[in-house]
Amino acid sequence: MKRDIKTIIKESGVLEGLKTQEDVSNLLKELHSDLLEAMLHGELESHLGYAKSQKSDSANARNGTTSKRLKTEFGESTIEVPRDRQGTFEPVIVPKHQSTATPVENIIISLYAKGMSVSDIEQELQEIYGYRLSTSAISIITDKVNQQVMDWQNRPLEPVYCIVWMDGIVFKVRQAGKVVNKTIYLAVGLNREGHKEILGMWLGQNESAAFWQGVMTDLRARGVEDILVTVTDNLNGFTGAITNVFPLANTQICVVHQIRNSARYVVWKDKKEFSQDMKLIYNAPNRDMAKVELERFAGKWGNKYPLRYSHGRITGRN
Repeated sequence: MKRDIKTIIKESGVLEGLKTQEDVSNLLKELHSDLLEAMLHGELESHLGYAKSQKSDSANARNGTTSKRLKTEFGESTIEVPRDRQGTFEPVIVPKHQSTATPVENIIISLYAKGMSVSDIEQELQEIYGYRLSTSAISIITDKVNQQVMDWQNRPLEPVYCIVWMDGIVFKVRQAGKVVNKTIYLAVGLNREGHKEILGMWLGQNESAAFWQGVMTDLRARGVEDILVTVTDNLNGFTGAITNVFPLANTQICVVHQIRNSARYVVWKDKKEFSQDMKLIYNAPNRDMAKVELERFAGKWGNKYPLRYSHGRITGRN
């Protein structure tokens, strides 16, 4: 089943690090607007016949941009549409006098990602979807998108993040005639101003501590000097992979994974009540109240589901 970036992020668990769906929607809207603008500049470059940094004897040239409000699948946003001096530029991605984006940008990216050549994409767009874009325009557009992805993936990061949430989602893709598992690794950081940002997305064969250490090394190379708290699942070796690169970082398992782990051996009829009682612990207003709720929780469920309980925390199953 086809899944877009919005679905991947939602299912990955990284949304636990974002307070509301609106936070995610705003982020996706900003990324989508940047992508549209990059593709429009690619269309204009094809129309003029030369890149922005090149000199040309043509009478036509770039003439700034015009702001345009646009309705997309991520909501309403404002983009900057490039213009030419002679007014002959007629963009296909965002047609003139139209307030909604065509789906052509998604079609181009989807076909390109599936390995189709630019000439095949041109034919597909014209025969099936009715869009007329030359092979040169499609090539320039895909190059612009590739460059924008690379710029975003390698952009400098802040030196310190208060919290970094890390998770991965495994999904099946077809590769060389076979269905294989691929993992998208996601890292979301909370900076010192209280703003969240996606630090990066990495593609791997499967989720492993060794790969996560490579992710940590990448964050370090892009300017991150320290992470105060990392929130992860309970993947074996994950904590060691983090501390190898950021030795002062405190690591904790995310609440959702802790709940799943704790309820793993609880019978079905008890799970709802068990989870509600557990919620009182992690929603407590302070550490002292959390300890009181933990003691109460252990007293209620300890006999039915014996655990090693010491030093104010549940440490494991007997």
